[in-house]
Amino acid sequence: MIIDELKYKILQQFGFPPTQEQAHALEVFAEFLTDRDPHAVMILRGSAGTGKTTLSGAIVRTLKEIHQKVMLLAPTGRAAKVFSLNSGSPAYTIHRRIYREKSFSGVEGQFNLNDNLYTDTLFMVDEASMIANMGLGGMSFGSGCLLDDLVHFVYQGRNDRLLLIGDKAQLPPVGEEESPALHAAMLEGYGLKVYECDLNEVLRQSEESGILYNATMIRQMITHDDITQLPKIHFAGYSDIKPMPGAELIEALADSYHHVGLDDTIVVTRSNKRANIFNQGVRNMVLDREEELSQGDILMIVKNNYYWMEEERKKIKEKEIEERRVKSEGTELGTATHKVPSSNLQVQSNLTVQCSKFKVQRSQVQSNDIPTFLANGDRAKVLKVRRRIDLYGFRFATLLLQFPDYDNYELEATVLLDTLTSEAPALPHEQQEQLFHQIEEDYLDIPLKADRMKAIRQDQFFNALQVKFAYAVTCHKAQGGQWAHVYVDQGYMTDDMLNPDYIHWLYTAFTRATEMLYLVNWPETQTAQG
Repeated sequence: MIIDELKYKILQQFGFPPTQEQAHALEVFAEFLTDRDPHAVMILRGSAGTGKTTLSGAIVRTLKEIHQKVMLLAPTGRAAKVFSLNSGSPAYTIHRRIYREKSFSGVEGQFNLNDNLYTDTLFMVDEASMIANMGLGGMSFGSGCLLDDLVHFVYQGRNDRLLLIGDKAQLPPVGEEESPALHAAMLEGYGLKVYECDLNEVLRQSEESGILYNATMIRQMITHDDITQLPKIHFAGYSDIKPMPGAELIEALADSYHHVGLDDTIVVTRSNKRANIFNQGVRNMVLDREEELSQGDILMIVKNNYYWMEEERKKIKEKEIEERRVKSEGTELGTATHKVPSSNLQVQSNLTVQCSKFKVQRSQVQSNDIPTFLANGDRAKVLKVRRRIDLYGFRFATLLLQFPDYDNYELEATVLLDTLTSEAPALPHEQQEQLFHQIEEDYLDIPLKADRMKAIRQDQFFNALQVKFAYAVTCHKAQGGQWAHVYVDQGYMTDDMLNPDYIHWLYTAFTRATEMLYLVNWPETQTAQG
């Protein structure tokens, strides 16, 4: 009876009759949620156009309606924003919720797994294909294996459980052939009881889209055999997918920026080197920017950073203290106003207006979901370039930034300019150590090492944001995000590039677009005839 009622409520939120696969997914979810086994976990796999996003949103709205506690998570800030928009509820990055800072001893901080204080909570994780488990990112976060840590965190809570949602056809985490979080055998290895289901049927309205038609065709080509066919893309009869000759790219990008905006247009390419070429071309030829960094530029954070949000929280606390002080003074003044001559009422009125303004400012701060940290992959718009400085053998700038994925939150921070056009994903470890030791020399007068490390930890240049231009990004950086207009540059294809990884790459790149997909310099050998 409980299962039937739950399915009925979800279907009400769903809004239209489900397909057979969707109905089966609802059945599996209802059984999973009502299972008394404390170690139950569910995997919901769904490819583009199968209704996975719609179904997930209906589940979230239903859980809120029946007062079931739910926590929405995603691997990146962009993915969390998309999940939040699709579900109508706040979503957070996984790192933000499950880790806390432990210590600082040099180049890298250390983050321990948090204690799970949630009870009776369903953790829903979207874009689960991105969750790695090989420890390639080092040991800065917990065990270094994100999936291990996520499972441990969730199931140490009382009556908590995990729902993993993702598309197994997308790019797996770096260094892994498949996405471990979407494989039942992997989760069974943790001693969990696994529920799983797949959505493969592309809906009729999806078949009318050239983006989804071709994405589905590419997904069907994914195998792990040695022989992989060359995908041939269908353009004829579709208005949402077009080949884009290189000679027309500048004009097309300018048109996209005008109609959907800089933040909803992206170039997806194969490497950081090609991304740099596109970024410089966009800035110079489309946006007419000659400075190394200018107001209006779009940047991407390329390394997790906790420092600047800690500083923001300190400022908010100071504002709250000031508000209480002003409110207290205003109350004292108000108590005495019934005896104050009318000539002095304007003074009180002005003070009331000031207090009111301050309250508005505070409510604005509170309404924004201030992130615990700035995550690798977060995008920011440059509102102002305040100063530039060469120091410690590196180049820095102080910027006022706006973060579109965090309700346009504004933050003033120091950024490292050396990473802007680097072919490396972020500042290499050797250069990070060089920066650390250069800064350490400024604090050698502090005798105790612990105190010295604490001082370096609070240094704005050591904590400078590492950023790149974000007009063009690699497919790994784009994964988890969606943009209205996507331009895909696969570069020159060689025979050795035709492998399963390429098919995953192409499918992921195609499914980043929600309105228009442009294939840049697409070869005739990869174009379907007729």
